[in-house]
Amino acid sequence: MFAVIETGGKQYKVKPGQRLRVETLAGEAGDSIAFDKVLLIAADDTNVAVGAPYLDGKTVSATIAEHGRHKKVKILKFRRRKHSMKQQGHRQNYTEVVIDAIDGQNQQAK
Repeated sequence: MFAVIETGGKQYKVKPGQRLRVETLAGEAGDSIAFDKVLLIAADDTNVAVGAPYLDGKTVSATIAEHGRHKKVKILKFRRRKHSMKQQGHRQNYTEVVIDAIDGQNQQAK
């Protein structure tokens, strides 16, 4: 069983028990959250429910594991023969969640 959810402007394929790093979410470690923007739920290859664009009444529940920051991305702008160089770095914040359950696990495809 898996589902496709949307959060932070990105889409993720999730399964129960999976750890996932998503864009920063409000809440503390240990809080439970629900993703209500569910695009697809599939029990197997033949039992698939697809939303248009989202499935009504379906949610994916998760628990916030931790908040953190990704590794630094280094940006270097170099202009040859101009004696000009600019360096910059960026570390994106993230929230790591553990997928607990996919609601509507036994629903038939539409």
